[in-house]
Amino acid sequence: MKAVLCKAFGPPETLVYEDVPSPVPGKGEVVISVKAASVNFPDVLIIENKYQMKPQLPFSPGSELAGVVKEVGEGVKRFKPGDKVIAFTGAGAFAEEVKTEAERLIPMPEGMDFKIAASFILTYGTSDHALRDRAQLKAGETLLVLGAAGGVGIAAIEIGKALGAKVIACASSADKLEVCRQHGADEVINYATEDLRERIKAITGGKGVDVVYDPVGGPYTELALRSTAWRGRLLVVGFAAGDIPKIPLNLTLLKGCSIVGVFWGDFTKREPKEFVQSVMQLGKWFTEGRLKPHITATFPLEKAADALKMMAARQVKGKVVLVPG
Repeated sequence: MKAVLCKAFGPPETLVYEDVPSPVPGKGEVVISVKAASVNFPDVLIIENKYQMKPQLPFSPGSELAGVVKEVGEGVKRFKPGDKVIAFTGAGAFAEEVKTEAERLIPMPEGMDFKIAASFILTYGTSDHALRDRAQLKAGETLLVLGAAGGVGIAAIEIGKALGAKVIACASSADKLEVCRQHGADEVINYATEDLRERIKAITGGKGVDVVYDPVGGPYTELALRSTAWRGRLLVVGFAAGDIPKIPLNLTLLKGCSIVGVFWGDFTKREPKEFVQSVMQLGKWFTEGRLKPHITATFPLEKAADALKMMAARQVKGKVVLVPG
């Protein structure tokens, strides 16, 4: 089989596309024939050795895929060959076949195609855990989404609307903000050309926002925190801007607000029952038409480096998908 391999940490162009042996499932494992794999911003960081998860070299990047079960190992009862599944693997998804633990599999919802399925669980799972669990977002509250045109950002917009919140989407260009409107944003802010704090103040009548969803970091985090309402919650989702902010902690005292960490990957392992409930809710919203993943582009598997470059250059609205074969 073919796989994209990272043999030495570096930029996307250092990846190679090679033949590797087909995997064989062990006890509790399955092998999946990959039909689609999505690209996420952490994939860019992982291959450059800039992420908290550091796979042993060589490895195939990619953490999110959809496909068909090819073979099951000893003790696997929930799945059988031919089942359509979604998997969150941590690494290894940029390949024609993937071996992973059966417990990492989720049955594909009816009516969902492989490209959409491969774009679903990480972004929507992260945003659901962030908004419903960590922030306890309520109907009638105001949600500010930074980096709103990205995969987790669009997911946050749609989940915020499903929960009955007013959603303000922030992005760096007019075309990105148009995508945010298409996915339900009530208000938009171009933080490349507008004063973020002044626009938030105008939109909220000076009250501020109840929840900030921040997958960006960098200079916008403190500005957004200063724009929260009393008892506001700032969700720390990621640092796509590259810089980890250093926040003056007196701000939390003055506003009675909270800075809340969101680590979806560990949540799925530490709280498996809650994770299953989250997936069930997301599946329900999808079948109701409330959640609609946005795919910017599709690349063949051998062009994974091009897809990662597009992600690194902040040119992606929603998700980019790789298709083997």
